[in-house]
Amino acid sequence: MALKRHGFVRRRRAVGFTQESLAERLGVERSTVARWESGKAAPQPYIRPRLAAVLQMSNEELSELLVAASEEETPITERTRYAMRHPSRVDLVTVAELREGMQALADRYDRMPSATLLAEAGQHVTRVAFLAGEAPAGRVQREMRVLQADAATFMGQLVWDASQRHDHGTARSYYAQSIDVARHLRDRTTEGHALLRTCYVALYGANDYREGLALALETARTARYTSHVLTGLAMLHAAEAHAFLGEGRECERALVGAEGHLARANSGDTAHDLLSPTHFGRLAGSCYLTLGDYPKARRHLEGTAAELLDRRKSRAITLGNLALSWIREGQLDAALAVFDEAVNELHGTRGGGGMNIVFRAARELRPWRGEPAVQEAQDRLMALMESA
Repeated sequence: MALKRHGFVRRRRAVGFTQESLAERLGVERSTVARWESGKAAPQPYIRPRLAAVLQMSNEELSELLVAASEEETPITERTRYAMRHPSRVDLVTVAELREGMQALADRYDRMPSATLLAEAGQHVTRVAFLAGEAPAGRVQREMRVLQADAATFMGQLVWDASQRHDHGTARSYYAQSIDVARHLRDRTTEGHALLRTCYVALYGANDYREGLALALETARTARYTSHVLTGLAMLHAAEAHAFLGEGRECERALVGAEGHLARANSGDTAHDLLSPTHFGRLAGSCYLTLGDYPKARRHLEGTAAELLDRRKSRAITLGNLALSWIREGQLDAALAVFDEAVNELHGTRGGGGMNIVFRAARELRPWRGEPAVQEAQDRLMALMESA
């Protein structure tokens, strides 16, 4: 069943068009616009450049809007509605449906601006928390509590990204909720995941590398006997903390430890969904960039960027770091080519991590600000921010 393209509707209204007036401007029937908005049809390729111009957006932004909007606002099932009216009757099927709803939100996270998901995610988290408190004792209640912890962790991630990694307090409060629930359940994998997310806030938001290192190591200790995935990821971020602190040998040792744990990960690991084949290359590349070994950083980052085509927020971070490696070696043409790719990835997602790194690259391009190509690249970045 087609889902309404809510974002498309909002954009039409924002630039002052009704369905009728947009149809008139484009030379199509009003029913055609209605079908676009209902998700029953999509604009043909030949008309998309004109449609993008009328809606005051780029062709790429229009494509992202059409794809993302068709997946918006996962409907609440009848079973969930019933559970909200009769919370003591929640069952494992309801838990499974709620988890599927959260997974649908997570699947959209890497392709859409986090701010567009906040309201829906907040409603979902509220429903989960309510039902977790009312569910009957036993397995159903435990599964609801695990879902509550996972949902709080995801909400913290979403809030932090939507704030461009500035709202540390709200993100930490969600992670703390998750940790409290996980400790009550003695679920060390769920606890480890929330600890790892807290580590990210310390490392990449507050720039408190000692705290970030301590949290990464605490995560590794917590998950050591339950999840090779989480332990390996924790060691990767411990390696990056060591790199930030200029501790090259300790960084290398942590990378070796991370690689060993990740090599032993398998599909039976409950945190397996957190792992992607690009994790090691992305973090190792970042470590070597920080340590000033730019050729080694590029060997990791270039391969990683090629594998991240379907994960645009992560790819923007990788490309931003790759641009920095070329900038710091004075290779302007190579730097600008990658910088432009990174800005392209930020269209439609505006991920906080990518934004931060690409702005860092823009600052490091200042010695060449007299170059027309540099001015053009920085203008594209400013235009992206103004359209947010």
